[in-house]
Amino acid sequence: MISDKETYGYEISEKLREYGFSDISEGTIYPLLLRLEKNGLVTVTYRESPVGPKRKYFSLSQTGREEMDSFYSSWIELENAVNRLFQDGGN
Repeated sequence: MISDKETYGYEISEKLREYGFSDISEGTIYPLLLRLEKNGLVTVTYRESPVGPKRKYFSLSQTGREEMDSFYSSWIELENAVNRLFQDGGN
């Protein structure tokens, strides 16, 4: 989601719920975002909010994009291996 557009924590949690991740809370999202920020995988911008304090918006850094691409390649390999396993009846 962060790779699609600049976004903030609550928006991410709402989007995840739409995708069926109903058990993921904001209490899970914010520590992950903080870790991504500390590791230089996202950049942060503060913007005024229509209600309440400024919002912290996240976008992928170049390093984050490279890491995402690497993860995606690994994920595809894993997905293909699992699919082959199931096609062979799990043996």
